[in-house]
This record gives sequence, structure tokens and C-alpha cells, in this order.
Amino acid sequence: MVTRNFKSSEPLFLESGEILGEFSLTYTTYGSLNAEGSNVIWVIHALTGDSKAADWWSGIIGEKAIYNFSNYFIICANLLGSCYGSTNALSENPKTGLPFFYDFPLITTRDLAVSLEMLRKHLQIDTIHTVIGGSLGGQVALEWAHQLGNKLKHAVIVAATAKTSPWVIGFNEAQRMAIASDNTWGKLQNDAGSKGLEAARAMAMLSYRNPRDLNSKQNESTEKLDGFLAASYLRYQGAKLAKRFHAFGYWALTKAMDSHDIRNGRGGFEKALGEISAKVLAVGVNSDLLFLSQEAQDLSKMVKNGHYSTLLSTAGHDAFLIEFEQLSKVIETFYQDLSD
Repeated sequence: MVTRNFKSSEPLFLESGEILGEFSLTYTTYGSLNAEGSNVIWVIHALTGDSKAADWWSGIIGEKAIYNFSNYFIICANLLGSCYGSTNALSENPKTGLPFFYDFPLITTRDLAVSLEMLRKHLQIDTIHTVIGGSLGGQVALEWAHQLGNKLKHAVIVAATAKTSPWVIGFNEAQRMAIASDNTWGKLQNDAGSKGLEAARAMAMLSYRNPRDLNSKQNESTEKLDGFLAASYLRYQGAKLAKRFHAFGYWALTKAMDSHDIRNGRGGFEKALGEISAKVLAVGVNSDLLFLSQEAQDLSKMVKNGHYSTLLSTAGHDAFLIEFEQLSKVIETFYQDLSD
């Protein structure tokens, strides 16, 4: 495993019309590039992930996983706006010499894909075997698949959609409202909005799980009037995230998720998705209440060479980070079907 930092010598022109004159991305690689340059697996993390993909997706990436270090050259970059080494709201604004804070520009999934494309060119990688991502990572992967054209062979889009639904945008807005209600939000300090972030994460956890899953795991064995397991679980999850992430990054990346719409400026869904030349596997989760499995299935029907598989799980949206064995099998089957 090697972790490096890419600093772009070229500006990033954002969809909003703003310009990041300079930016950096921290990225981690595993394994080695083969002589043909044909074994690149590019992983894109979800909302609060980092570049060390083998840590949080160990059942998919690892010595004995489907994407192993012997056969593949695996890359994962920390997304722009996140807080694990890439340029974000707490980075220095070159115009002022101070952190961006609330002046960090609006970024979209298309912008995130463009920044990854700039990193690809910097690394002189001509073709990518597979781009794979889940949730926000899956949305960025789909956007990048459109940009990459025939430089990409396969795209695996897990628990993600071609456009963010009003349902998801509503969840994200409620979470940002929680951050904004924190009386430290608006102050020029690194931990601004941290208590609001705890509440935001608690809301998010409810959307990541399925009621049946929460009912089975947080049910009470004794009668009580207060101090419920579900309440302490959500408080724990909120505090846990606030210790490792900041509200600025959460705000920026939920806004990026809201922006996701593959058809923007491309003449509609069928035209935009039909322009993706890579072979696409869309994977839904039967119990996902956030990104519905039907949305992934619809996506698979509109690309030129689309395939669909379902993960069967009670875990809800988070199944893509839990059901490693199932996910490995559907990816393996996807590759086998293409070679038959």
C-alpha cells in the first residue's frame, strides 16, 4: 500500500462557474500495474470514506478478495471536499491565505469525476479495467464512466442511481438543517457545526438501515420508559463520526450528492446513459430505502451493455459495505457472463 498526494498544476473549472485555481487529491494504491496496463481497478468511496479502500471494503479489496493485490493495480482517491487529505473547506484558500471555510465552492458529482480524470492523466493510465463505487461513490463512478468513454472497460455501480431523487435530497437537506442549527455554525473554526453533525449522522443512519434490521438489532429485552438502545445507538454513531469528520466536508459532499443528474446538458436519461460505452453492472439492495433497487434496475436498462443484480439483505442501504460475499459473487458472475 502506498499513499501519495496529487497537486494539480491546472485549474478545475466547476459546473457552478467557479474555478479552483489549484487543488490536491490524496490517493492510495495497492498492487502493481501490469505490462499491458490492463489491470487497473479504480475504487470510489462513499460519503465519509477515505482513500484506504482495503480498510473499509476489506471483503472486496485485499490479498484474498476478488480485487486482490497480486492480479490488480487498485487505486482509490479521497474525493475533493472530503477531509482525508484532499482539498476541502479547511484547506488554504490561495486568494486569502486563510481556510476556505464557508467560501468553499459548490462541487458536483461531475466536478468530482473531472478531478479524478485529471489524476488519471497525471498517473498516465491509459485504460481502466473497472471503476467501482457505492452510494455517492457509485454516482461519481457513473458520471466518470460517461466522461471516460472507451478508456473504461467496466463500471460497477452499487446502491446508486442516475439521478438523486427528491427523497434523498430531502434527507440531505434535513441533515444540513441540523448542522446549521448548531450555534457554532457560521463561526470561523475547524469544529464549527460538530454537534449538528452528530444529529445529521443520526438522521443518516436511519436512512442507511432498514426498519426490520433496526428492530431486530436494537429491540429491548426488558420493559423501560427511557434510555432505549436505538437512541443510544444513534447518539454513539453521531459522536463517532464527529470525531473523525467535519461538518464542512459533510455539507460539501451531501450537496454534491444532491447535484447528481447524469442527463444534465446531455439530452435526457436514455441519450446520456446510452453514450456510456463501458459494460455496466448496476447492483441494487432489496431492502434499500434510500437509493431504491428499482432505480438501479432502470439504470441498467438504459446503458448499451447493462446488467443488473440484487443484494438480498436486511441491512438496507449499508448492505454494500456489509454483504461482501454476495457482492463478490455478483461481480464475478458479471465478468464471467461477459467472457462466455
